[in-house]
Amino acid sequence: MKNITIKANDFFELLKLKDQSMWDIFAQMIDGEEKEIVFLNDNKEYIFHYVLPTSVEKLYEDKELFAKEYAEKLSGLN
Repeated sequence: MKNITIKANDFFELLKLKDQSMWDIFAQMIDGEEKEIVFLNDNKEYIFHYVLPTSVEKLYEDKELFAKEYAEKLSGLN
């Protein structure tokens, strides 16, 4: 498995500038090889990671699951 390290703030700022979602970028990275994407803060400390699947179909399953879990967490805050 290939490891990719990303500075989270820079990555999300770039997404805003390009008006793209992280899922669009992840889909472009799929090449049949599983990759672990590690997100770091500006101090190079671990924030979270995501294992990029080998297929776009699995990526979109992950996207739906993420959206559901995120919505549940947000609803729990109210």
